Amino acid sequence: MCHLFAIFAFATCGGYSGGLRLSVDCANKSESDLSIDIAFAYPFRLHQVNFDAPTCEGKRRETLSLIGDFSSSAEFFVTIAVFAFLYSLAATVVYIFFQNKYRENNRGPLIDFIVTVVFSFLWLVGSSAWAKGLSDVKIATDPDEVLLLMSACKQQSNKCMPVRSPVMSSLNTSVVFGFLNFILWAGNIWFVFKETGWHSSGQRHPPDTMEKQASSYNQGGYNQDNYGPTGGYNQPAGFDQQANYGQVGEYGQQQSYSQSGPTSFANQI
Repeated sequence: MCHLFAIFAFATCGGYSGGLRLSVDCANKSESDLSIDIAFAYPFRLHQVNFDAPTCEGKRRETLSLIGDFSSSAEFFVTIAVFAFLYSLAATVVYIFFQNKYRENNRGPLIDFIVTVVFSFLWLVGSSAWAKGLSDVKIATDPDEVLLLMSACKQQSNKCMPVRSPVMSSLNTSVVFGFLNFILWAGNIWFVFKETGWHSSGQRHPPDTMEKQASSYNQGGYNQDNYGPTGGYNQPAGFDQQANYGQVGEYGQQQSYSQSGPTSFANQI
């Protein structure tokens, strides 16, 4: 999934080419140019895009260029996408054919975890930078902004108007795929972390703690053997086994119960 989204990201950005068309209608119709085509493409070094425009002053024409160089953000975005695609492809091969080598000494999951965190950060930075760069590209290639560069359009007697604006839908899609890649890679951080030794060692701590607590209770004198076989309620030796329990009955009569019952019965006989 990661490599597919990476392909969409760099394909929609790196393969872009577009253009716009302008029209300059001079007061002298013979000097007019109603179809001025300006083409540009990735990596959007617009200051190198030149075009000719009429000056509406005889047959003289002027050579102009667009404004801005947005290659850094665009190339950075495409570079991240290409390397993310290559790493995802390599990781898929390792997962399928070299599973034992991947888990050996826990080195593979740790490397995978670190690389996933790095690519998540790079996708966030690269997508944000390219989103800003695309916004600047749209301004620099806006036909109304380009018309302001022409000297003929500064004279009210001449009519300048845009004929066709550049289509930026694929570039907008590249930004969307950039942030989708960030979400995808950031979501994979947890699943890759579960494969590392850090996650497994963290899960072993609670049972060890419970075992230590149980041993401390047994060693701290809380043994059931101290209470004796009958639960620990041993009577002192000084008490006589013969006990008299005097109770006041419901009708006010006092009754006496003694364990020497057979002896009393013999005296009455």
